[in-house]
Amino acid sequence: MEVQTARFGFVEYAADDVLRFPEGLPGLAGCRDWVILAGRHGDAVAWMQCVSHPEVALAVVAPRRFVPGYQLRVAPRELEPLWLDSLESAHVLAIVSRTQRSLSVNLKAPVVVNARRRLGRQVIGNGDLPLRHPLTVAVSTLGRTA
Repeated sequence: MEVQTARFGFVEYAADDVLRFPEGLPGLAGCRDWVILAGRHGDAVAWMQCVSHPEVALAVVAPRRFVPGYQLRVAPRELEPLWLDSLESAHVLAIVSRTQRSLSVNLKAPVVVNARRRLGRQVIGNGDLPLRHPLTVAVSTLGRTA
């Protein structure tokens, strides 16, 4: 399968590559099927590309890469739709935002993925996690988000 994206041109993917977000994402409810694409400049940044809305792509990072002590705590009901066999099988990705002057990462509401079942969900973490934690990465590494 392939999709013509606004950012990456033609992207080929297999059905097994698709991550399903049954509830969509806040503000992107119609975007339920995504693929993860490697970033162009190393492995620090990846992209979640929506396959049904090719103009939509979100930069994502593994939050512990930038915030070593990061711990996500959520109510168990937040993770139930993911059908996780164990918490160790959950992959956490934080969405990156860009302003004209800086980059930040959303630590309060990351995306959690069950890679084995190909399910994803954005969750709200408990505690005082910031919505906009500053990143110290060159802005040119990310380009612009769609």
